[in-house]
Amino acid sequence: MDNSYIIAIDFGTAYSGYAFSLTKREAETEPRLKYWGQQVSLRTPKTPTCILFDEHEKFLSFGYEAQSAYFRTRGDEARKKFFFECFKMSLYGKKLNSDVTIEAANGRSMKALKVFTEALRYLKEDALKFISENAGGKQFIASDFTWVVTVPAIWDPSAKQFMREAATQAGIVTPGKEDRLVIALEPEAASVWCKKLPADGFETENNTGVALKLALGTQYIVVDCGGGTIDITVHEVLEGGALKELHKASGNDLGGQTVDNKFKEFLREIFSDSLWDAYEKEQPGELQKLMYDISVLKENDDDVEISCPYNLGEMANKKQKMEKFFESVRGVSWNQGSIKILKEKVRSFYADSLNGITKSLKEILKKDFTIKYILLVGGYAQSLILRQHITNQFGGQCKVLCPSHPQEAIMKGAVMFGRNPALVASRISAFTYGVSLSLRFDASKHRADKKYTNKEGEWCDGIFCVLVKENEEVGWDKTSEYSCTPIERDQTAITFAFYRTERNIQGLMYVDEWGVEKIGSIILESPDTARGMNREIKLQIKFGATEMTATAIDVDSGSTVKTELDFMAKSMRSIRNNVWQK
Repeated sequence: MDNSYIIAIDFGTAYSGYAFSLTKREAETEPRLKYWGQQVSLRTPKTPTCILFDEHEKFLSFGYEAQSAYFRTRGDEARKKFFFECFKMSLYGKKLNSDVTIEAANGRSMKALKVFTEALRYLKEDALKFISENAGGKQFIASDFTWVVTVPAIWDPSAKQFMREAATQAGIVTPGKEDRLVIALEPEAASVWCKKLPADGFETENNTGVALKLALGTQYIVVDCGGGTIDITVHEVLEGGALKELHKASGNDLGGQTVDNKFKEFLREIFSDSLWDAYEKEQPGELQKLMYDISVLKENDDDVEISCPYNLGEMANKKQKMEKFFESVRGVSWNQGSIKILKEKVRSFYADSLNGITKSLKEILKKDFTIKYILLVGGYAQSLILRQHITNQFGGQCKVLCPSHPQEAIMKGAVMFGRNPALVASRISAFTYGVSLSLRFDASKHRADKKYTNKEGEWCDGIFCVLVKENEEVGWDKTSEYSCTPIERDQTAITFAFYRTERNIQGLMYVDEWGVEKIGSIILESPDTARGMNREIKLQIKFGATEMTATAIDVDSGSTVKTELDFMAKSMRSIRNNVWQK
């Protein structure tokens, strides 16, 4: 993997793009990007995360192209098409499986896996084409590269598995070559890139020329301010330059989209619920154009003037004179075809998002760390209001810095991470993880309702066996090994069911207690039953990488099954344990 070519796809909530490197590890140069938006007279490092399908769910376009096509589409025609934007947030905070659906702008739904697969397929094909054009016409195929796909650190494991499944269906990797796809955590990738930047590659709000000096032992926070999520990680620089996570990933869903939605709520307040509902239904393309214009305005801290879209103006004028809509609403006025919103009102749209970031950072800063810097990255970090707020809140405790191109940090860092995952040497476990086992039933210790009997005797079902504890430090490539045996002598398949919890585990005994959640399972075939219940089954798990992987080994037969834990099972029903620890 070290010497392969790398393509990193930063699949963001609001914007997506990719970076790549065609150099060997020893000759590392800065990753290269594609710049987007030529067809709309722009040059941006990412393109809007928008995708358009026809009425038969056939893929049409992605990014600026999809956005432009949909904006031009009139009422009836627009209502037939499936237009999705910011759809990545449909994965946030949810247990996912392959049948989950998401709603398009026309109110109809499609399978989320298809939407994500087609988006990744487009980005894959565009990257291969762009790289070939810029490499003297040399042709590349997907298997020439190690691919990196970025995800928020605070995502559920099922969402990470969902992205891997979509990437596989998109042809990014093929069966048997799964290791050529690396899942990178967004704030970690940004941290890796920021660490490499020259001292003067950052901006400060008061332009004091503060430089970033990440010497051995330096502790710092990275706040990835995305369109959907705020994703926070805390790192310390180790000897040799690798990074160690100090605090489990934290954050929330109060990214830049929260501000866009406040703008939309305010427009609804101005024009009334009934008119706005009709506008959303009849003019979805025009509304999307309006929301895009609003999202671009987030970078400034000033009064905002939005040109009133034609159809919204027509619909409003049929009800009453336009000026009338603005008479009873504070902080806004009608100005010759434009909606003018005062700076103070605009700032109020940021309140929920900024309060959420402030709360998360205060939680970290009251811990026993010595934080020297807060680094703000991601597209939303381009907002002057956000940067000023964080500086005002925390500038007295540590230095608040933002790279000159905050939107590029994740993509470029993901290329470096894909080449060398050891750049993040250890992580903090976000949960206590355990496996469900059976023990010989002991009436003095075990609940009566957990007792069951087979031909080998009486057993207690559903014991929570701790594998790793919450807040425990785990090395990125450290393998934890556990040993167990079957509970029946002629048993030929072993099922391991995995659980997690955030509760205090003192006194926790069973997997069906409050606060314990099933997360996945694996099955190992054990065909050689000659030694009956004396067969040894080894379970090896990696907790410290960006994805949890498990290897089950049937020692007697020598068979080994390496598998990703299945976090996307449609049914998470209880499975009776068929392994035990002596």
